[in-house]
Amino acid sequence: MKKFFNVRRVLSIFLLLSIAWTLYAGWYKMTFWGFDLKSDATTDVFMVDAHITFKAHGKPVKVVLSTPHGYSKFKILNEKITAKGYHVKKDENTGRITLSSPNRNGEQNIYYRLMVYDTADSRGKVRQEEKITIQKPIFDDEQMIVVDNIFEQAQNIEGNEVQQLISLFNQTPLDENVQTLLPVKATRKIRAELLIDLLALKNISARLVHGVRLIEGKKAAMADLMLEAYDGYKWRLYDLQTGHEGLPKNFMVFQRGNVSLLDVEGGVNSKIRFSVLKSVTSSFEMAEHRAKLSSTDKFFTSSVYALPLWAQNVLKTLMVFPLGILVVVLMRNVVGVPTMGTFTPMLIAMSLIETGFVPGLICFVLIVAVGLILRRLLATLNLLLVPRIASVVIFVILIIQVLAVIGYHDNIDVAMSALFFPIIITAWIIERLSIIYEEEGFKNAMTESFYTLLTAIATYFVIKSDTVRHITFAFNEINLVILFLVMLLGTYTGYRLTELKRFYPLLKRK
Repeated sequence: MKKFFNVRRVLSIFLLLSIAWTLYAGWYKMTFWGFDLKSDATTDVFMVDAHITFKAHGKPVKVVLSTPHGYSKFKILNEKITAKGYHVKKDENTGRITLSSPNRNGEQNIYYRLMVYDTADSRGKVRQEEKITIQKPIFDDEQMIVVDNIFEQAQNIEGNEVQQLISLFNQTPLDENVQTLLPVKATRKIRAELLIDLLALKNISARLVHGVRLIEGKKAAMADLMLEAYDGYKWRLYDLQTGHEGLPKNFMVFQRGNVSLLDVEGGVNSKIRFSVLKSVTSSFEMAEHRAKLSSTDKFFTSSVYALPLWAQNVLKTLMVFPLGILVVVLMRNVVGVPTMGTFTPMLIAMSLIETGFVPGLICFVLIVAVGLILRRLLATLNLLLVPRIASVVIFVILIIQVLAVIGYHDNIDVAMSALFFPIIITAWIIERLSIIYEEEGFKNAMTESFYTLLTAIATYFVIKSDTVRHITFAFNEINLVILFLVMLLGTYTGYRLTELKRFYPLLKRK
């Protein structure tokens, strides 16, 4: 039993479990909260304005507007309606908004604003009804001859029966037979309704779809029309201009079927015009809205992502610490380089992120060099340990102060970088280097300081990436993997890389 439950095996099991948990949590956050591995991932947010106008006759007015509604994958950020003097009521089951007002007169203006996002992966997610009952139109004998001619000509066009008729209706010049069945001033809706009648004669259920193409900068445009036809298994959407099957990119469905997009009672000349404005926001900022829509907001509100921004910024810095610590552990226990203190390189690396690599490195070397000279002078006074270290700390503060003043007046960025270095750690490094110099000589002191800086630089290049910092915060479960990996490295008792040359003769002898 003891053999089975040895430390390394137990830690390996926990490492595998933490990896599985991290992968599941990552999938969960990406699926339900919209998290992304990229730190600069953005979400397109479209603001759609519907402007309704009509002229009232001094009678009670009733306006009914179809809107996108309550489907889990149709992501609506918010909606708002501006209609002064109107009573507004929304049917949550159908999404239709009813506005009523007594005795309105003159020109009326109603505004409906809708903000949607994630249209790329959720567009058109409106519940599909079953096949509707086909109501065949009534044509006289002369019209049926024209219809038969239309069907005959359509057979010569590529595509299925729906696409053939759409292509025929879009020929330039317009086919004479089609023109015969249309009125002189045929609107696109009238042409689409004729198309639906012809499909009904072929026993194909079809209906109109009203929607809006989410194109940036669209102003005062009419609703876009598409045709939906039932193929015996499901409804298929077709572009009325090209005949292409499928929902176009960034097309938002407002209404489909026999229900009209807009009904107005007590008024004439009703019109609805759509305008679209596009904005871009961080995907991370939209996570809370996605959590609410996916009914996972309870988990979200209990996570670190529901904290105030200042707290999240602090945690974002802290979350990258374990990765930097892993680099230090690898350098010391696997590579085998000596450093001053266990995590001094990590703290230096964090300081370099604040200062910038080159200015921070120059400033750090300058502070330590001046500090060592002053420390050598203190050694001649034979001070006790605590007063001596306290004096070094004060010296470091004075050096930083002088460099900051010089940097400000002379506009030297390198000198200004001194403000970001941890005072106590810098003083401790100076004291440690001085002791090594006195006890082990100049060579060992320079060797240890070199490897400390080398480890700090390696750590810096690992944790400086915005993508790395984003991943360690957004998918903070990865720190569990790092924890068990560090503990597992703690059980390693083999040769370090720097020891291979030294012990190579022994390995060769074995």
